[in-house]
Amino acid sequence: MTIAIKYGSLVDEPLVDDDGNFAIKGSGGALVERLLKIFPGSCLVGYQDQRANGFEIKRVTSLDPVSDLVINLDVMDSVGTFQVLHRNGAEPKIMNLQWLPPRHYHHRVNFAALGLSYALFPTLCAGERTASEVTELCHRWGSPAIRERAPISWFYPGVHDDLVQAHRVAEVPTVLYPTIHVSDDKQPKVFMSIVSQVAGRMKLRMEACLSERELVSMAAMRMSSHSWTHVGPVFGRRENYWESLAGMTAFLSTAREEAYSLEYLEALLAGVIGVLPRREWVKGVVPDAYPYLYGSEEEAADMLEEVLRDPQGAQARIDEASGGSIHDWILTHHARAAGNKAIYEKARDWFPEVF
Repeated sequence: MTIAIKYGSLVDEPLVDDDGNFAIKGSGGALVERLLKIFPGSCLVGYQDQRANGFEIKRVTSLDPVSDLVINLDVMDSVGTFQVLHRNGAEPKIMNLQWLPPRHYHHRVNFAALGLSYALFPTLCAGERTASEVTELCHRWGSPAIRERAPISWFYPGVHDDLVQAHRVAEVPTVLYPTIHVSDDKQPKVFMSIVSQVAGRMKLRMEACLSERELVSMAAMRMSSHSWTHVGPVFGRRENYWESLAGMTAFLSTAREEAYSLEYLEALLAGVIGVLPRREWVKGVVPDAYPYLYGSEEEAADMLEEVLRDPQGAQARIDEASGGSIHDWILTHHARAAGNKAIYEKARDWFPEVF
């Protein structure tokens, strides 16, 4: 029996590069890599059977429909995966892993497909807020005949600091756009409005690393139109990502909602000062007494200017609000080991025959 990790049917990037190395970028790629480690001997589901460096890639039709467990990050097509594996009468084992919040999608066909998938297959969600959205969507779009039996659970993904590098003081204070997306819920226009206000008061740089699809968007083009901005693609290797984080001064979040805020936690671990909105989703991400929570664009601009002018003082205030160290607070409240354990145990609880 094998655990097969399915991801990539809704993205354009290949699973591996020409040398057979894992090539998926961004948070989705990081989660897939993590699952390969949580479940030793697992494989990826792709469009052709091949041996990559350290793992196998199998087509859906090459899986054992009786004994293999599919952990599907492409939740929308779980029903289609079932149909392929069920073609000879087997009862496939499929577990949804909803790592993006459902509001990431917008079309009613997508919502209907997700609702049916949640109603038919066990769904593990990255964070309590995502689980609430999944439950609501399941009840709205799932069939009443099946939705009451749908197991839905959640875990905190957690972070770790094994790749954190020593923080470097930037020659020019640098603001990070802290996500790879420029969707409406991230409010990139508000982000640029606030940073532009501060750029009118002091010298600064702004950097953004976006997914390939987002790089050609109008929002990305507007971002890159200033002399003090740099917009590029996400890093291919995690080491490069952490090296870049080590040189950032601050990040500004303008998101209306976040499922788990992994990028923010990683930036804080790397010594980047975070300026965050005073919203419900921020609770639990940072300590209750965190000093840089804003309620308006004007307040955000003032806070951002403050931390850019005196990052050492800002870091000291954050550490004090964290009981001594924001680094230690994050590792205590957002431990990755606990998240890994939760993923493994939930898969085992739902599919004991596989383990």
